[in-house]
Amino acid sequence: MLNVSCRSGCLGVNTLRSHSRRASLKPSTLNRNFRMSCSAKEAKKTSCCGPKEPVPEKKASSCCGPSNGAKAEKPSAASVLGDAKTYDLVQDYYGKVLSTSKDLKTSACTAAGAPHPYLKALMKSVPKEIMSKFYGCGAPLPLGITGLRVLDLGSGSGRDCYLSALLVGEKGFVTGLDMTDEQLDVSKKYVDEFCTNAGYGKPNMKFIKGHMEYLDKAGVEDESVDIVISNCVVNLSPDKPRVLSEAYRVLAPGGEFYFSDVYADRRLPEEARKNEVLWGECVSGALYVEDFKRIAREVGFSDPRELSQGPIEIHDPDLLAVTGEAKFYSITYRLFKAPGLLELTNEDYGQYAIYKGTIKGHENAYELDENNRFVKGKPALVSGNTAAMLGENNVSWLSPHFQVVGDRSVHYGLMESQTRPAASAPSAPPAASGGCC
Repeated sequence: MLNVSCRSGCLGVNTLRSHSRRASLKPSTLNRNFRMSCSAKEAKKTSCCGPKEPVPEKKASSCCGPSNGAKAEKPSAASVLGDAKTYDLVQDYYGKVLSTSKDLKTSACTAAGAPHPYLKALMKSVPKEIMSKFYGCGAPLPLGITGLRVLDLGSGSGRDCYLSALLVGEKGFVTGLDMTDEQLDVSKKYVDEFCTNAGYGKPNMKFIKGHMEYLDKAGVEDESVDIVISNCVVNLSPDKPRVLSEAYRVLAPGGEFYFSDVYADRRLPEEARKNEVLWGECVSGALYVEDFKRIAREVGFSDPRELSQGPIEIHDPDLLAVTGEAKFYSITYRLFKAPGLLELTNEDYGQYAIYKGTIKGHENAYELDENNRFVKGKPALVSGNTAAMLGENNVSWLSPHFQVVGDRSVHYGLMESQTRPAASAPSAPPAASGGCC
């Protein structure tokens, strides 16, 4: 099932349904159904850098590459175009140049398959103008987020916020952040009516103006949200390390940054990075995937997980001349915040996890990432990091849906694989409400 999402659209770019080009990014092969959502495949979690999660305020040293993620991408896009020019370019393009999603040129998103059936059904209740001005397709949204607080970075017309408002329910809350007045005007227009139609006593979403690099200036407080989402807009930022750092800051412990974006298999040449058309169409701002993972680890997201991945091919001859041999990929990442629990490598403590089947839309099985799929009621051995993401110590937002058995009192070395049957584990006991052991 294909599910590519990209709020921005990419000029002269088409997503391949073939997966043969994946080896150019990493030598892994597909072992399950391929799903795209500007989107994702599982990251390799290897590191020689030590066990504990780096402290966000400090720069972690590394033997795997540059110690400062911001310096890994040289020169930065901001140094090529300048922050102000980049903001103006994006605001003008998405606020004035595009009137509806039909104005988008051919892109990595147009070849997308249908979103999850549950989300597709919810889209029928989203106002038509919100849908028509949504510059992308697919829906990289986590299910099972009832009652949680969600922040959407670069919310655009607000489509993903409206969907999230239905997912979190009346007890949850959704905040959309965008810097474009025209988009904000559209997203705010239907809030009251939409929430009333959903049966809510008061609105459970709002939209604010601001830059995703400066959530503090927009009034988003520390540890104030449970889920941060973003639909292919981080690549448009002139300061991606700060975007990730701010996402980490505002997430509560156990929260997650769940987002789709465009990445490259190398650092792009200056000619490509300073091309204004390519920048606005999400190609020039694509991070080298290894630089992204280094930056993520340095700000505190110690174990980036890929959910799915798909190649993007550029057919336009003029654009090919600019991008050269670079290969582009749409990837959905999951970045968890679990201070003191996530290590830089996946270690084996003999723990196992049992999925309760309680997430609507994933009643029979749940896919954490490409290497971790949990069948309802079936015990599966997991690494310490995976245990933390699923609900060890009831920290993760996923903890109500999983039972995690075992602690870290005994260490068995590096985890050989992410999940495998727990043959010696006892049968799953009845799921207790409230989380895992």
